[in-house]
Amino acid sequence: MKVLIQQVHITDPSSPLHGTIQDILIESGIIKDIQPTLSAQADQVISGKNCHCSPGWVDVFANFADPGYEFKETLETGAAAAAAGGYTDVFVIPNTKPVIDTKSQAEYIRHKSSSLPVRVHPIGAISKGTEGKDLAEMYDMRASGAVAFSDGLNPVQSAGILMKALQYVKAFEGVVIQIPDDKSVGSGGLMHEGIISTRLGLPGKPMMAEELLVARDIKLARYTDSKLHFTGVTSPRSLEYIKRAKDAGLNVTCSIAPYHLFFTDEDLVHYDTNLKVYPPLRSKAEKEFMKKAVIDGTIDCIASHHLPHEYDSKVLEFENAKYGMTGLETTYAVLKTALPQVTEEKWVSLLSINPRRIFGLEQPVIKKDMIACVTLFEPKGQTVVDESFFRSRSRNSAFIGHTLNGRIKGIINREKIFLNY
Repeated sequence: MKVLIQQVHITDPSSPLHGTIQDILIESGIIKDIQPTLSAQADQVISGKNCHCSPGWVDVFANFADPGYEFKETLETGAAAAAAGGYTDVFVIPNTKPVIDTKSQAEYIRHKSSSLPVRVHPIGAISKGTEGKDLAEMYDMRASGAVAFSDGLNPVQSAGILMKALQYVKAFEGVVIQIPDDKSVGSGGLMHEGIISTRLGLPGKPMMAEELLVARDIKLARYTDSKLHFTGVTSPRSLEYIKRAKDAGLNVTCSIAPYHLFFTDEDLVHYDTNLKVYPPLRSKAEKEFMKKAVIDGTIDCIASHHLPHEYDSKVLEFENAKYGMTGLETTYAVLKTALPQVTEEKWVSLLSINPRRIFGLEQPVIKKDMIACVTLFEPKGQTVVDESFFRSRSRNSAFIGHTLNGRIKGIINREKIFLNY
């Protein structure tokens, strides 16, 4: 199949055509030609007017809930949501039923998703059953396609287990992912501990729980000389620890969730359960610090923290509602709205180039004879979020009713094409 993209802005720092407006001809998943103007015949013509084209985006932390929780999401609906959000690659966490802690479970994800428009990469569990007690079959899972290792929503609490995991993955240049949260601190917390939690009468979760685990895990990364990635970082002190670790030459990186740049704990005054997320929303001061950390490069990439839930898990009392929000489809628009001053080149680095570098994924380049793996997006477009907007099976988003800056046109991932309109 031939696809012609007309007059598109190329945003790819690795490409010799970066910053130019070109026509791109794609045939059988390969970029056959790029010229200022092409008159080639094509099966599908895509207007690139006001549109940018970048290497395909990567999400490093999402839950597709398959197997075991298909009433929340499936690999098919999750992939549709990811493609609608501009992603060509997604890492899925191991918190399924059964847990992705064996090579057969990693192979299940790879095989079942092989025909989807998005490449779905399993994150293998660090410990059996994500219980934090015994190491899982990490080497076998790596051979079966596991892109990284994490206990996902159950961050490893044992320093000894995490140290062994960091030592183990060194054999194949693997990366360990942690949500930094010491669960023994503020274990009953439902939101950020502060003035708002006191006013609302909800038990709070102090930022110290995050900072303790960041400090501990950096020491373990230094001891093992291994690769560690923190996701869902929200504390200024945590980010300072991470920056110092980087300056010291450690293989430590981090990502944040888009909704932490948009909402604060003050938005919980109406007890909206869609804003009950993990890690919790912080105060305005923390939000502003995170924005600065995006701009100055302390934050390496963006993780959607896509956690879909069915209606019954969210429409109930706040203390009983499940944690999490859908995020794949709204990530770019949320980022553009929260930080309109950030350049498109910076967003492409955060959404594509940096995650591929950190986790050792192939880096596509927009030039002739290269594999077509691209995201098409409109920085000056608008995204209207309503109930009909979602491709995900779930609708647990606090962005419903918002009009956001930026719009995703679609993806071309080898021979697979997904367009929003």
